[in-house]
Amino acid sequence: MMTLTENTIMILLVLRDSRLHTPMYFLLSHLSFMDILHISNIVPKMIINFLSGSRTISFAGCGFQIFLSLTLLGGECLLLAAMSYDRYVAICHPLHYHILMNDYVRNLMAAGSWIVGTVNSIAHTVYALHFPFCGSRAIDHFFCEVPAMLKLSCEDTTLYEQGVYVSGLIFLLVPFSLIFVSYVQILLTVLKMKSSEARKKSFSTCSFHMIVVTMYYGPFIFTYMRPKAYHTPGQDMYLAIFYTIITPTLNPIIYSFRNKDVLEAMKNMLKSKFLH
Repeated sequence: MMTLTENTIMILLVLRDSRLHTPMYFLLSHLSFMDILHISNIVPKMIINFLSGSRTISFAGCGFQIFLSLTLLGGECLLLAAMSYDRYVAICHPLHYHILMNDYVRNLMAAGSWIVGTVNSIAHTVYALHFPFCGSRAIDHFFCEVPAMLKLSCEDTTLYEQGVYVSGLIFLLVPFSLIFVSYVQILLTVLKMKSSEARKKSFSTCSFHMIVVTMYYGPFIFTYMRPKAYHTPGQDMYLAIFYTIITPTLNPIIYSFRNKDVLEAMKNMLKSKFLH
């Protein structure tokens, strides 16, 4: 409920307040929408199973969970990299910001994250579900995730795992490296600032952003870039909590609600509703 409320408020603020009609908040609104879909894809079914005592899911339902989860996970990885580039341009090249981050570029970044994430997800979902499951069908996880599904297959999945590594390089290591380099450049620029208040604010913002990024990418990389033989029972389940539940809850707080513009927009919205 926290995740749904926070991210919905963020989207409404961006749509409502003209001061938030900037590339940064445009990308943040897409991140919020991805987080809403992601947690809605996993948590409701988990709660229903817990309350009803039933621990089953249909094959189609499992396939849909895999498809939507991989779409959103891949798309969010690319979107976080786009957001770090936006901050890099804004702080390191402020005079060229409106040229480098124009409407075409921001729309391309957002659309590219969705499209590339979807195409990758379709390929993995179709391939992962074609394996025969001739033994136990008990998934040691709280949702259908590819590594947990591969453990149930009685066919050699080595070739497919190599494909997962390639996807991991594209959607995990490359974006994470770009984010890291962007924030290093930002910090180097901040160190040159004369204002101690500006340095303190920038350090605080960058450190919180990197904490969230690490909490998201770290478990994600550890889950998807290890061979199937090294996945111990239950371990993937605990790691997945970070990038499926905790991070979507923290994203609006870290990226948005600590920002003066967002807080001011929220005050104005509450005042207008109250006066109305």
